Amino acid sequence: MTLRRRPRLTPSSRARRALQLGVVLLLGAAAGRLSPVVVRPPLVLGQDAAYPGAAGTARVTLEWAPQPFINIEPRGRAAGTLLVFYGGGLVRPQAYEWLGRALAARGVQTVIPVFPLDLAVTGVNRAGSLIGRFGAGKRVVLAGHSLGGAVAAGYAAEQGSSLSGLVLLAAYPARNVDLRAAPFPVLSLLAARDGVAAAEDVRGGLDRLPPGTTLTVLPGAVHAFFGRYGPQRGDGLPDVTREQTEREIVRAVGGFLDTLPPR
Repeated sequence: MTLRRRPRLTPSSRARRALQLGVVLLLGAAAGRLSPVVVRPPLVLGQDAAYPGAAGTARVTLEWAPQPFINIEPRGRAAGTLLVFYGGGLVRPQAYEWLGRALAARGVQTVIPVFPLDLAVTGVNRAGSLIGRFGAGKRVVLAGHSLGGAVAAGYAAEQGSSLSGLVLLAAYPARNVDLRAAPFPVLSLLAARDGVAAAEDVRGGLDRLPPGTTLTVLPGAVHAFFGRYGPQRGDGLPDVTREQTEREIVRAVGGFLDTLPPR
């Protein structure tokens, strides 16, 4: 019996195989990093949305037409305010359901768009269709957290004629967005120990907002306290409880909405 010898690898073939292996490893690493972005966690309502004193005050549904959004309506009363909320980058929209439930007791309807990849930059103008559908006869307020707040500010600068107010949570307008002449008031919330949205950037953004913009500082709070999505890389360390901060957020946002004139 004749045994065939394995072909001897030349330096060039060894280099070619090493390159192929390197490409495979790089593609595997890239897939591992991208999979949490492309494959989003399930969108499940009500699992982490209870708020003290708000039980039974809201009706919450996930609607799909023309594009998906969470609809949080006051139960047993008509809504006088529509709040359109843009979530933070890569944050599932149900992370802000707690806030909509808390505000429902004040007669606020909150709608939270579900963006592709959970990035508001993929649907900057989503507020327009939601305002057209639900905004008639209501005060209309646009709000956003982090990246969602920056996108909301950009929308408000371009198409803010229908708005009664703007709420920015750990967010600020991009440098090319000028809202100084906006015909509506703005509320800006700053978490004192935020490690993601730097305090100097949030305060610096006030120069691009209307004079008299209200800045509310949340003592001891961090970036991730605005939504219920767990800890965030690069964030600060809180020295207050999430529950305390959430009460202050509801008090600040609810008080701001109460000051807006009826439509």
